[in-house]
Amino acid sequence: MIRLALALALVLFAFASPVFAIEPEKIDLFEADRGGYKQYRIPGIVVTKSGTVLAYCEARKSTRGDWGAIDILLRRSTDGGKTWDEPKKIADVPGPKEKNPVALAQKLANKDDVTYNNPVMIADKSGAVHLLFCLEYMRCFYARSNDDGKTWTAPVEITASAFDPIKKGYDWKVLATGPGHGIQLKSGRLLCPVWLSLGTGGHAHRPSIVTTIYSDDLGKTWKPGEIAIPHAAESVNPNESCVAELSDGTVMLNARSESKNNRRLVTLSADGATKWSKPAFDDALTEPVCVGSLLAVPGKKPLLLFSNPDNLEKAGAKAPPTPGSGRDRKNVTVRLSEDDGKTWTAKRSVETGFSAYSDLALAKDGTVLLFYERAGEKGTNYGRLTLARFGAEWIKEK
Repeated sequence: MIRLALALALVLFAFASPVFAIEPEKIDLFEADRGGYKQYRIPGIVVTKSGTVLAYCEARKSTRGDWGAIDILLRRSTDGGKTWDEPKKIADVPGPKEKNPVALAQKLANKDDVTYNNPVMIADKSGAVHLLFCLEYMRCFYARSNDDGKTWTAPVEITASAFDPIKKGYDWKVLATGPGHGIQLKSGRLLCPVWLSLGTGGHAHRPSIVTTIYSDDLGKTWKPGEIAIPHAAESVNPNESCVAELSDGTVMLNARSESKNNRRLVTLSADGATKWSKPAFDDALTEPVCVGSLLAVPGKKPLLLFSNPDNLEKAGAKAPPTPGSGRDRKNVTVRLSEDDGKTWTAKRSVETGFSAYSDLALAKDGTVLLFYERAGEKGTNYGRLTLARFGAEWIKEK
């Protein structure tokens, strides 16, 4: 009887006690110097209607940087990110490829290297997956999968319709989608954040602006939105941005920049393409000059998640870092908002050491997926692309 009573008491205590969230599970999906590539960077992740997880990235054949020989690879998981198919190359444009003149003039590229860059996927409500990617930071292509990423249609160039009209107001020479993922709005519109550069600011990526491109016919045609964040005295070189649809249907765009206060830039639009609000800094979101990611989590009480390296320190600096300059990429952190980003009530660090670009997605069972760059096992920067799996409740624990 005593044993029975004790067992019953333990059961009752278990049900009465708070259930603590499980620590993130981590699995390395791409590792440097394996699979024929020196480095894997620029992670992106989406989950299809059926629950298949698609993780994609740039596979770099050298460490030359953004303008070297680069392919785009994809891995698939049909069990929520626990096990994965082998990597597969998914971007191939036939015919001769012209190198971006800006890259050649600034001696950033070898004329014989072919650079595929900045893959972005959008998983829509019908089950289709839309892929946008760039070639030589100069041309943009679209492809579609109707079988959860197993096969893809031949890429179709959309530069003329989606980007060339912008030249009337901003004569760009360098373009890039995302990176990360795009979204489908409740209206059905497909939306992808993009950035463009004149390439005249001492670097091919500067000065820059941020806008979006969109499709209202499920990827058949693409058009540009209005400039969301210009290059200005306050918003210095806005570029790589992320988007989310808030609970009331408003679209939030959150951008990286080199602005002096090292905070993230935010602007809002009713349709994700026009009448953007005046860009404002979110004082709660630090900006080490690196990519961030947004994820809207639906439910009775919708959540908004944001990830980026939460750090403003610069190791070895003899003086305070110059305002707006880049800081050490480490401490990738996920923040949580319960009021559409007005305030951020909780945050947890996923990787305290070196960690840089990241992208967020939501598995079919509600698990949060964070696909991010981190150091290799021997401490080498950009050594691995890793998937972390955890519940939203884990973010609230601290």
